[in-house]
Amino acid sequence: MNILAAIKREERKLEKQLGKLQKQLEGVQAAGKALGNSADRELSGIKKRVLSEAGRAKIAKAAKKRWAKVRAHAKKAMK
Repeated sequence: MNILAAIKREERKLEKQLGKLQKQLEGVQAAGKALGNSADRELSGIKKRVLSEAGRAKIAKAAKKRWAKVRAHAKKAMK
């Protein structure tokens, strides 16, 4: 089998795949242009949720309490 011929076949196959992907990309870009800036507004409109220090402290305290309970049960199981 000729290695050069196999490489050429693979090259043609990849070029066909590239052509298909470029057409898909063009379609997606056209859809983006049709939507205009509405997609950008949706993404920028989402705000990060902020938790207060007091809220974080309550969550941390509850987590420590849960872990203390788990450790206590594990300690009893060891005995």
